Amino acid sequence: MEKELKENENRLTFVDEKGNEILCEILFTFESEEFKKSYVLFYPVGSKEEQLEVMAASYVSGENGEGELTAVETDEEWDMIEKVLKQYEEDNDQDEESECCDDDCECECDGDCECDDEKCTCEDDKCTCKDEK
Repeated sequence: MEKELKENENRLTFVDEKGNEILCEILFTFESEEFKKSYVLFYPVGSKEEQLEVMAASYVSGENGEGELTAVETDEEWDMIEKVLKQYEEDNDQDEESECCDDDCECECDGDCECDDEKCTCEDDKCTCKDEK
């Protein structure tokens, strides 16, 4: 892994071992107190969601929006990163399930669901209460 990070909003340019620049979308960043490092999780722009290859690296922010990426060095770090990623995915799945239909939704209810706590999802242009799933 080349040690170069060029941040541009939520994107970075990753330089691989062959010197190819790969534009990537930043999934999220986090800091680990255990390892005293910052980490970035990212994937190549244009990746299909079902085939998303998430990459990870530790990083040090630099001047002018540029920073330095460093390869993850230990199995313990990878285990920690995998746990953080799994929690991130679970949190995002839960957020999607708990969203109620709103005016932007194209389903018939237009946010006027009869679900308890107004927790519903829109599937196939139809409102489905979370309890009915």
